[in-house]
Amino acid sequence: MTADDIIKAVRDLPSLPAVVSELLASIDQEDLDTHALASKITLDQALTAKTLRLANSSFYGMPSKVNTIHQAVAVLGFHSIRTLVTACAVTGSFPAAPASGLDFPAFWRHAVASAVCARVLAPYCRISPDTAFTAGLLHDLGTLVLATRFPTQYRLVIEHQRQHDCLSVTSQRAVFGVDHAAVGAALAAHWKFPAAIQAAVAEHHQDPPATAPGTQLPLTTLIHLANALAHALDLAGREDDQAPPLSLAAWQALDLSAVACARVFHDTEQMYNDMCQMLPP
Repeated sequence: MTADDIIKAVRDLPSLPAVVSELLASIDQEDLDTHALASKITLDQALTAKTLRLANSSFYGMPSKVNTIHQAVAVLGFHSIRTLVTACAVTGSFPAAPASGLDFPAFWRHAVASAVCARVLAPYCRISPDTAFTAGLLHDLGTLVLATRFPTQYRLVIEHQRQHDCLSVTSQRAVFGVDHAAVGAALAAHWKFPAAIQAAVAEHHQDPPATAPGTQLPLTTLIHLANALAHALDLAGREDDQAPPLSLAAWQALDLSAVACARVFHDTEQMYNDMCQMLPP
């Protein structure tokens, strides 16, 4: 098997529902016809059912039941609904593959933890919380491609990681010749994610570009930080979990006070506990 075989498997994956692609393309647009987009979401019964289940979860604390997508948009806001619909569509695209050896519940716990941490950090980076959450949730998609499309080979990744006590990216490179960041970047391009999210998926294990403290940080830097912190907080609950290296320059650029840092950790853990009730769908 070559890296080209893996990229071909990415290109053979079904496209996301058209409405999800449209929602992602609109992530930086303000002048949207939200009524028309809500109507398009409603046409997909599976997406609608999952989105309404999430909208009615304890995380949002709605005083009364939300019964339609239009109601959900009215009470939660279009940005939140876009995030929920995207999450539902993407998580539903990868059923568990037990033969791979990948702990799928732990995988999704880390994805949720990274998404929540990115959302909590977003105001300090001057980035949209919904964009941050979406990028955090999707940053490890390449692992799902490898585990679900090549389950036998992925079991070798698990064994290599156990034997060598190393990060998953190191084991993936040893077995496949490519890691989940590169595969995820190919999938993000195939699914036409916004450029900033594509970059965050591709580069979350790389040292982020230098940024002056107090200025807006790139989304790639935010997801690098959120991924490392989610591992460090051990929110996925894996005994063998390892925290990847965290860029000191990125952490310094974030410029958090001790009080703000403590608040970030507290808010991340609190929001994570609420979110885990509802993701993945």
